[in-house]
Amino acid sequence: MRLILAIFVAGLLFGQDKPAEPKPEPSEAAVIQVKTLSGDSFDRLMKLLNVFGARVQGDSEMRTIVVYAPKNVVEQMRHVVEQLDKPGSQAALGQNIEMTVTLLRCTATPGTGATPLPADIEQVAKQLRAATQCKNAEIWDIFPMRLQEGKRSTGELQLPGATQGGYHTQVSVTVSPEAVYRREQSRYVRFSMMKLDFKIPTPTTPNGFVDAGINTSGDFMEGQKTVLGKVSGTGNDESIFAVIALKVLD
Repeated sequence: MRLILAIFVAGLLFGQDKPAEPKPEPSEAAVIQVKTLSGDSFDRLMKLLNVFGARVQGDSEMRTIVVYAPKNVVEQMRHVVEQLDKPGSQAALGQNIEMTVTLLRCTATPGTGATPLPADIEQVAKQLRAATQCKNAEIWDIFPMRLQEGKRSTGELQLPGATQGGYHTQVSVTVSPEAVYRREQSRYVRFSMMKLDFKIPTPTTPNGFVDAGINTSGDFMEGQKTVLGKVSGTGNDESIFAVIALKVLD
């Protein structure tokens, strides 16, 4: 009798329902907008988001990330994007870039006995002669800058050769290389700012200087000479053209 009772009790215990396991939170689709990062910086952000183990796809050109995950995971990912989607963040700071700035002084009067230009700069000067009133082009100065993707860089220099009153022309450079990215077989650097401010001595102004500059932005191809713009206002037929060349350091 005791044996039968023990078996009966054991059967009751075995037959009791186990505690219900909590149901997993349902997944939902969400779109996260990226305001700053693009190119390689965007790719680094995507790799950092893989730690969440969620289904995620991104488009660098549209700066959009589509996530399919539970709501709490989506909110955590959104918070991470907000923290990293800014200049100087872990995702933004990437490859180093060498930028060479060549300043060309051009006049509308053909020169005689001028120093021959290097072959790559001569190609740029040839285009300037065809498109502008530049007849004679000479290199004023060449200076390098070391940049880092996602970080603003500045530099100031005094250009050689004193002008009016023994003063030198000064130039300050401010650049913001936003991202490095590939397009087909080439690499490009996207600049949100490319600014050159000149302070040029001249006797025609009350303070003895004229302020001029170039302010632009855009995507520039690695290994290609690119004319940023023209600076004039020196009081004569002289113009200054700024030419840049870029090399991404792997």
